[in-house]
Amino acid sequence: MRIGIVGAGAIGSVVGGLLTRAGQDVTLIDQWPDHVEAMKRSGLRLSGTCGDHVVRVRALHVHELQSVTTPFDAVFIAVKSYDTEWATALALPYLAQPDGVVVDFQNGINDERVAAVAGRQRTLGCVITIGAGLYDAGHAMRTDTQAIGFKIGELDGRQTERARRLAEIMTDVAKSVVTTNLFGERWSKLTVNCMANPLAGLSGLGSAEIRTEPGTARIAVQVAAEAITVGRACGHEVEPIFGIEARRFVDAAAGRDAERLLADMAAGAKHLAGGRPSMLQDVMRGRRTEIDYLNGHVVGEGRRVGAGGRAASATRAPAANAAAKIAKASR
Repeated sequence: MRIGIVGAGAIGSVVGGLLTRAGQDVTLIDQWPDHVEAMKRSGLRLSGTCGDHVVRVRALHVHELQSVTTPFDAVFIAVKSYDTEWATALALPYLAQPDGVVVDFQNGINDERVAAVAGRQRTLGCVITIGAGLYDAGHAMRTDTQAIGFKIGELDGRQTERARRLAEIMTDVAKSVVTTNLFGERWSKLTVNCMANPLAGLSGLGSAEIRTEPGTARIAVQVAAEAITVGRACGHEVEPIFGIEARRFVDAAAGRDAERLLADMAAGAKHLAGGRPSMLQDVMRGRRTEIDYLNGHVVGEGRRVGAGGRAASATRAPAANAAAKIAKASR
C-alpha cells in the first residue's frame, strides 16, 4: 500500500517513520519547513519506547505535493482538527481512483468532516492510542507501551477488507484491530483527551501525572463523566477509558466508589513513559490548541441533545482546591 501522511507532527512522524523502517511505501507531508528540511537532510530520528533509530524517510513540503505523480492508496489526515477540511481537500487529487481511501488519523471526532470532503465511501476512521512527542525538527519520540495502538473502522460499522488490510499494515507500528464501533471508540478517546489535554495545558503536568496527582485526577473524573454522559445521550456505546468501564467514571463523579477508580487510573498510568498530552505540547510551542474540537465538541453536543452537567459529585471540594493549584501553576 502506498501511503501519504498529511501532517508529520508527533504521531504522524512516529507512524511514518516506523512504517518506512518496516519497508512500507510512505510519504510524509508537512507545513513546518525546518522539520521537513531536517528529515530530508539527515533522516527522521526516532527515540523513546520504539527504540533509537534514524530512518531515511520521504518528506515533502506541502507545496511539493504537486510533484507526486503516482497516486496514494491511502492518505492519513494527521493534522490538527481545525485544519481538517483543507488537508483533506489537498489530499484528494493524489488519491488512487476508485479505491483510494482517506483515513481520519486525528484527535477529536472529525470523521464526518473528512467524509463531507472526501465522500463517506472513501473515508476510514482510525482511533490512535499511542503517545508521541515532537519538540525538535527531525526528531520524534514515542512515549507509550500500549498493548493496542490503533482501532480502525468504517463509519457505518461494517467489517471490510480495506479496514482489515490497513490494520495489518499498522501492526508494523503497534498492534491494531478492526472495530465495528468506531464512534464508541472515538468518544472513549475523546474522553481521554478532554480529561488530560486541558489540565496538562494549564498545569504543565505530563500524561502520567494527570492520572496520579490526586487533585487533577479528581477533576479529570468529573470531566470524563460529563463526556461519557453526552456521548451516551448522542446514542454511542462509549468504550472503556484506560481499560476501565465508562459507567465507573459516571458513578465516581457522583461519589460512588471514587477512590477505587482513582487507584485504578493511577495504576494504569505506569505504561506512560514521560509523555505530554498534545495540548501541552501546543502550549509549550505557542501554537493554537484544539480545545474547541475536544471539550468544546462535548459542550456543543451536550447542548444539542440536552445532556451533560448532571454529575453532582462528592469530590467537588477537593477538585476545587486542585483547580486553584492548577490556576496558580499556570500563571
